[in-house]
Amino acid sequence: MQILQMRPSEVVAVDADRLGALCAELGEAGAEDVVCRALEEMATRLSRCAEAYASDRVRELRKQARALAAIADQVGMELLKRVALDVVHCVEIADRTALGATVGRLLRIGDTSLTAIWDTEGITI
Repeated sequence: MQILQMRPSEVVAVDADRLGALCAELGEAGAEDVVCRALEEMATRLSRCAEAYASDRVRELRKQARALAAIADQVGMELLKRVALDVVHCVEIADRTALGATVGRLLRIGDTSLTAIWDTEGITI
C-alpha cells in the first residue's frame, strides 16, 4: 500500500490597491505603522485561534477568527479574511469536521499571508 501525503498550497496575495489607499490616506509612514501593527495583531490572533481550537473553546475561536477577518480586511488580505469568516461560519453551524479542516486552512493561509505582505514586488508601503 502506498500512502499519499497531500501538501495543500494556495496562492495568497495582498491587495495593492488597499495598501495604496492606506498610503494615500495616512502617508507612507502612517501606512507602514498600520501594517506593522496589523501584522503583529494577526500573528497573535492566529496563535489564539490555534490555541482555542486545540482546547475546544469554540466561542473563543469564533471571537478570534472574527477579529482576524476584520484586521485582514483592513490591510487587503482578502483570502485570509474569507477563510477566517469560514471558520466563524463553521462554529456557528456547529460542523466539527468542517471546522477542523477550515482551521487548518486558516493557519496555513495565515502563515503565508503574513510573509506575503513583505513581498514588495509591485507593492510599495
